[in-house]
Amino acid sequence: MQILIDGNPVEVRKDETILSMVKRLGLDTDSLKTRPLAADIAGEIFTLNYIPMREKEQSDAPTTFRMRKAIRKSNGEIKLIRYNETRGKAIYERTMIYVFFLAMRELFPQAKAKVNYAVGAGLDISVDMPDYPFSQEDVETVRAKMREIAEADYPLIRKRLDIDEAIRLFEKDGQEDKVRLLKWRQFTYFDVYTHDDYADYFYGEMCPSTGYAKVFDLQHRNGGLFLLRPSTQDADVATRYVYQPNLSKAFATTDRWADLMHCRCVADLNAMVEDGSVRELIRVNEALHERRFAEIATAIVNRGARAVLIAGPSSSGKTTSANRLATQLRVLGKTPILLSLDDYYIDRKYVKPDENGEIDYEHINMIDVPQFNVDLEALLEGKRVEIPHFDFKTGSRQMLGHFMQLQENAILIIEGLHALNPMLLTPRIDKRLIFRLYVSALATLNLDDHNRIPTTDVRLLRRMMRDYETRGATIERTLGMWESVKRGEQRWIFPYQESADEIMNTTLVYELAVLKKHLYPLLRAVEPTSPCYDEVISTIKFLNYIQDAAVEDEIPPTSILREFVGGNAFYR
Repeated sequence: MQILIDGNPVEVRKDETILSMVKRLGLDTDSLKTRPLAADIAGEIFTLNYIPMREKEQSDAPTTFRMRKAIRKSNGEIKLIRYNETRGKAIYERTMIYVFFLAMRELFPQAKAKVNYAVGAGLDISVDMPDYPFSQEDVETVRAKMREIAEADYPLIRKRLDIDEAIRLFEKDGQEDKVRLLKWRQFTYFDVYTHDDYADYFYGEMCPSTGYAKVFDLQHRNGGLFLLRPSTQDADVATRYVYQPNLSKAFATTDRWADLMHCRCVADLNAMVEDGSVRELIRVNEALHERRFAEIATAIVNRGARAVLIAGPSSSGKTTSANRLATQLRVLGKTPILLSLDDYYIDRKYVKPDENGEIDYEHINMIDVPQFNVDLEALLEGKRVEIPHFDFKTGSRQMLGHFMQLQENAILIIEGLHALNPMLLTPRIDKRLIFRLYVSALATLNLDDHNRIPTTDVRLLRRMMRDYETRGATIERTLGMWESVKRGEQRWIFPYQESADEIMNTTLVYELAVLKKHLYPLLRAVEPTSPCYDEVISTIKFLNYIQDAAVEDEIPPTSILREFVGGNAFYR
């Protein structure tokens, strides 16, 4: 019987893996740019070690072979996943991390390493050594061992265990973080990857073997290292390490908050939901946010700034942040005035497609930068200015008689996609009067010590919730737009985050428990025929580890989370 792999017909042999068929078709390569990493079958992701035709034994009949359920469901069509896809990058990262921990196990079995978060193209990993600090020499030793493991090309075969057996295995191995998390698992089984006496799991599919994870690098840092992923420009070369002090400072602050709140991983959060202490967690977390907004407001006033520019990626809570910052500025005796860059969009009728016939509505050229600078300069000089209004329904900018003037104590708060872009301000604007604020949801709550929760995933959950609640958009519509949203962020937001005077991390350590309560039924309702079904299933599997919390009555109306679940005081 034949199946199709990326449109190529291939005869299926009994007990043969997808990887074997990929090699027979000549689709396997040595380049990460083109090499298949996993397979999409009927909307779900499978390892290339998956066997499409398995032996089926019947008590009254001879042994037979038949296509497995996923292959039948897909009508025999398999799509290969490569590194250029978001899910391909996640598959590669999990495999690379597995290789790292395997190297650490062989070299420093007594050390405790923990993946914290991503900073740029690197993963921040802390290493707690029992006798001495983790050194540059140790990093070089780990790098060499990782390359050795990659060259050895150990197969990554998944083994299914009874959940109690898995818990006993991790207890014996000292992986208490996994033990605590697995106690919340809703299923009676758990899958692990093993090599010799090392067993581990990364929540999602991985490459077929360690030989796929050859593109990486390590950079020493105090108390640990950065594990550098492949470059976005050339996947066959590891990215170059670039220190980002502002972003690192923001993550460090959130780390301190997590220690203060005694909530560093999902198991901690689940325990608080179960015993009811999540309510106190909410109060402390919200108080920390308020204190941070107060600190930023004080920095703005001490600078003598007359305008605050606020930018950040989608679903970071920019609008609520602008309003909460305005409240804190009022406490300091200032008169905040809010202005949106969106009102300076150029009329759609004047926008021309590019050479490909497409229009990039997130390009800075969509903003009438000259007019914005004329108005900003006049406002900073204390002049009275008529501010435009952009009507998104008609795609046109209108003058509706809305005048603005900055009095002596007034501070302009300007929010927009391009607020930190250096092209936004002309040399005529006195930069000493400008304060730049970058707002983002920088998640540091992880599943366990080896499995981080990407910041992008948290923002996507927020976006799905907000789109459904306020725009009537389906989960599928939000997911369908997400790749385009991320491309815009990569081009227009992330390159300028380090230029900010301050970074506000809007993540709330308890928010996943609240978001799950709202989103889980919506995700479960998505049909298997949906083109984004694999992403939905992946999200469901992740949320299965999180206990939902019905604590809306505890969430203040000014909370960042209210921007997404409803009840935001600033939108009334």
